[in-house]
Amino acid sequence: MKIAVISLTEKGRRLSAEIKKTLTGFEVCRCCLSSHSDGDAADFDKLSGGTGGTVEKIWDSSDALIFVCACGIAVRSIAPLLRSKITDPAVIVIDDCGKFVIPILSGHIGKANELSRLLAEKLGSQAVITTATDIGGLFSPDSFAAANGLIVTDFEAAKRIAAAVLDGEKIGLISEYETANVPRDTFRTEKAEECRCGIYIGRDTHCRPFAVTLTLLPKNVILGVGCRKDASAEVISLTVTKALKNAAIPPETICAAATIDIKREEKGLLEYCDALGVTLYYYTAEELASADGDFSYSEFVKNVTGVDNVCERSAVLHSGGALIMSKFAQNGVTAAAAEKPVFLDFERKIL
Repeated sequence: MKIAVISLTEKGRRLSAEIKKTLTGFEVCRCCLSSHSDGDAADFDKLSGGTGGTVEKIWDSSDALIFVCACGIAVRSIAPLLRSKITDPAVIVIDDCGKFVIPILSGHIGKANELSRLLAEKLGSQAVITTATDIGGLFSPDSFAAANGLIVTDFEAAKRIAAAVLDGEKIGLISEYETANVPRDTFRTEKAEECRCGIYIGRDTHCRPFAVTLTLLPKNVILGVGCRKDASAEVISLTVTKALKNAAIPPETICAAATIDIKREEKGLLEYCDALGVTLYYYTAEELASADGDFSYSEFVKNVTGVDNVCERSAVLHSGGALIMSKFAQNGVTAAAAEKPVFLDFERKIL
């Protein structure tokens, strides 16, 4: 989690230094806009353009922004940049005396609420949480999804689920994966069909068991891929897209890709994974041969690579799970997919 701390006064600068020491385990960069420069001020980035200009420069590259200043300054600085609760970073305001820690944006998905609680505990401050579910100690779909690496497919449905929870309405729950610590005062899993609102956790985006259904997708699919030499990113994309569609696997559930190590310099494959936003992992022929499972066999592939199958074996090896899409071959490209094991905990914290 990349965090930027922005302070405007000398007192704020000193508090910023304390915040950095407090947030161990996070990547913290500090931006000081004060004219003061004593102490360790040389450690601060002094960015031009005032507060608004500074925020604009670091907005897209930050997971969280911590303002050590008045709330009004922070709000005016971020206002022109706000786009969506899906993409906007967490924003937290701390007064320069360090008395209050206030999350003002992306409290759940952006993890601002949990980060604020952590900061308040470390700094001896008071966290000021205003989201209704947090105040009442109730279930929040956004927080649960963020803590368990699930994708919220419909924020309007999430909003309606949260409203139903606040009204004391029972929520249905259907999950394709193992769950723990399900709050029984909130969910009905035995007679989910009796619930108006409910949550479905799985890959079937057409599943609508409730009048108001929130589908949460696990981001746990490993794409295994092989390709002929110099295959273009466009051809790879077309083939993989068709394979995923045939297997009813939502592309957004892919969290990584894997292949054989002789494809390290394959430009088209690298470009495709970069466009998909996933890391490409490599395995030797010997490592792929050690994968456990029943895989399709190709004598041609074995003669070229030293192992009988690349896409299926690499997907299974990297996932530690099982195939959910067998080998699909077209245009000199092969694709397969495996699913990493998922365990959902309703008490899991975001940070």
